[in-house]
Formats: sequence, C-alpha cells, structure tokens
Amino acid sequence: MAGFREYKIGTRIFALAFGGSMCITLLLPSINIASVSSTDIALSKQLSAGHETGFNLDDPLLQGWNKPLVVALKADPKSGQPLAEAQTVYVYQKGTSFPAGILHPRILGAGIEELSVQQGHIGDAKKDVGAVFTVSKGVFDGKPHSFIENLSTTKGWTPADVLRVAKDEDVSHTGKGKTMFVREGCWWCHTLLPEQTQDWQVFGAPPMLGDFNGESPTAFGSDRKAPDLMHVGSRNSSKEWMMMHFFNPRLVQPHSIMPRFDYLWGEKDADGKAINFAQWRTEYDEYREGKRVTAPDVPSYAKDSEIRGLIDFMLSLK
Repeated sequence: MAGFREYKIGTRIFALAFGGSMCITLLLPSINIASVSSTDIALSKQLSAGHETGFNLDDPLLQGWNKPLVVALKADPKSGQPLAEAQTVYVYQKGTSFPAGILHPRILGAGIEELSVQQGHIGDAKKDVGAVFTVSKGVFDGKPHSFIENLSTTKGWTPADVLRVAKDEDVSHTGKGKTMFVREGCWWCHTLLPEQTQDWQVFGAPPMLGDFNGESPTAFGSDRKAPDLMHVGSRNSSKEWMMMHFFNPRLVQPHSIMPRFDYLWGEKDADGKAINFAQWRTEYDEYREGKRVTAPDVPSYAKDSEIRGLIDFMLSLK
C-alpha cells in the first residue's frame, strides 16, 4: 500500500508539473498576445490567410480549400471605372470562413476593435453570403488606427463584383500558399523569425508581437537549415526565379539540399498541355553532365496549381 501511495503522489506531482508547463507555454503567451494591438501587418496577414492554414475541418488534407483571395483592385466593382490608385482587397467568397479578427474583434486591440465594428461594420459580414474586406485608416480617441472595413456593407461590393473586374494577374492565392508552406514542411528548414543582430542585417528586421494577432499557425519554424524567409518577397520579387527554384533548386543554387517541388505543378502546364517530368529530368541530367549548353525550360504553371499559391505566399512576405 505504501508503494501505491507513492505512485499516486508521483502521478499528481507529474500532472501538476505538466499542467504548469503547458500553462506557461500556451496560456500565458496567449494572454500576452491578446493584450497587444494588431499592427497593419497582422491585419493584412489574417485577412489574406483566412481562418486557419494548418489542419482544420474545412480543409482536413491541407489542399488549400476554403481560402480568401487577395486582389489588387484597379477598377470600381460597380461602375467598372478605373480607380485613382489600386486598392488591396480581400475577397471571401460564399462559404469561406472568416479569420479570427472578424469572428472575435476583441483580439484586434483597443481602438482597432471599435473602429472595425462601428465604422468597418465587420459584424455585418455573413459567411453564407461572402464579403470583401480591406484595411482602412481611422481615428479613435484622437489617435490614428488602422482597422478592418467590410466593403460589402460600406460600399456594397460583393465578391462576384470584385472578381468580375479583376484580372487574373491581379489575384493572389496567398492563403492557399501558406497552407502549402505548412503542408510541405517548409518550416522544418526555413524560419520566419530573424533572431540575432546579424540576422537583421541579412534577412531584415524581426517581427513585432502585434504582427501575429489573429494568425494561426504562425509558422515561425524551430530549426533553420536554410535562409530565413521573413522578408523574402522584398529581397527577391522575381516570380521566374521562384519557379526555377521550386521546380529544381539546383537550377539556381547548384549545391542546394532543398528537395524538388515540381509535383506542385500538377499534370498540366499553363496552356493545358501535359507536363513530361521524365523528359525534363533527362534533359536536366544532360545539362548537369555538360551534354547540353542550357538547362531545359521550366513549365509555366496552371492558374489553379498548388505552386501558384506557394509562390504567391512567398512574394507576399515583404
């Protein structure tokens, strides 16, 4: 009986220690983050990524379903007349789940919550109808704040209106791309968190705590085997370079240990023609062995391919 009592005591101590460590690891940081106001970066990130980019019931296999579209809007959706300046809007088509800031405005922070609800009318957004959002500027208690505006209420713009006047090249599948980033394990080798001073000189400034309000998951990464990607879209905005790098990293970095992601192109190229991967790899081997002067061309990707989303996400990391 004495041994059994010791077993019970040990079990309780372990449960207490484990519960305490989880509280310190998960609960306390959540309280800390919730008390910080969202930055412009946080507002745009959650609007572009949507509700959840990790495993979730809306997208159990992480295929990039149920994601918003980021549109560089150049014409008025109602009149079709050109806008004086392109406006970034976030299109949530019917059935697309809203991000945490729309569902729980309190996480946005003081002033931002009030402006988003009172002037932005985010409470009027309905998932079964869809909505168009943007990040606007306002003043609360005499201080300037950015906030989320529901353009479907304030201007009457519907997702169909926006997509009707938007060109395909002005549409970014950033949310789908982040899902690809998580699913393909990119964060096993790349971080999204410059840490030391020398990091800042090479990769750019580190993020602020308020940059993560409403984002899930953060995709910080925990082990850097490859360059940090926090500001990669500013360091390298070449879509062509990105295509080559993902199709076969050795095209741009001969000693790269990164795996190929050519399968994200799918079976068809941008013209609807079947991609002959075996032939491409044979020609690449000939190039690597010096039997060809130039490497084979990388196929242009189809507009609904997974690689488009991943590249869009990379280019969004400014």
